[in-house]
Amino acid sequence: MEKQPITVQGAERLRQELHRLKTVERPGIIQAIAEARAHGDLKENAEYHAAREQQGFIEGRIKELEACLSCAQIIDVTQLNADDKVVFGSTVELLDLDTEETIRYQIVGEQEADIKNSRLSIASPIARALIGKRTADEVCLTVPGGKREFEIIAIQYL
Repeated sequence: MEKQPITVQGAERLRQELHRLKTVERPGIIQAIAEARAHGDLKENAEYHAAREQQGFIEGRIKELEACLSCAQIIDVTQLNADDKVVFGSTVELLDLDTEETIRYQIVGEQEADIKNSRLSIASPIARALIGKRTADEVCLTVPGGKREFEIIAIQYL
């Protein structure tokens, strides 16, 4: 199985979610199933069917997290010698040259990507365009709205 890069923080978040699912969610759903069974006929018991469906989702997510963590290559960006280049795990501050707006992204693994929290997947077109660039470099990106130009203002290895 191919190793998937993940940051130390991302791996910790996945471990915490896995722990919560195993210690809180799974026992809770087992209890809900037991209570629903106590109500009698299972064929027409909506509570039982909903609890079983929820159990399926929880068990699926547990397997997904375990598989992800087992093939994860955890990269501590603070220990990298990146030579002031954009690399996996780095946080990049960009200046949109058209709007003068600043944006900040961290380049992370696919499992931890979350655009709402400014975490870009390493596989995304923006991240691929940024990898290897340095501070003050300009990057031209083709996005659904057309071409946009950015200047790299700062690179941090947090």
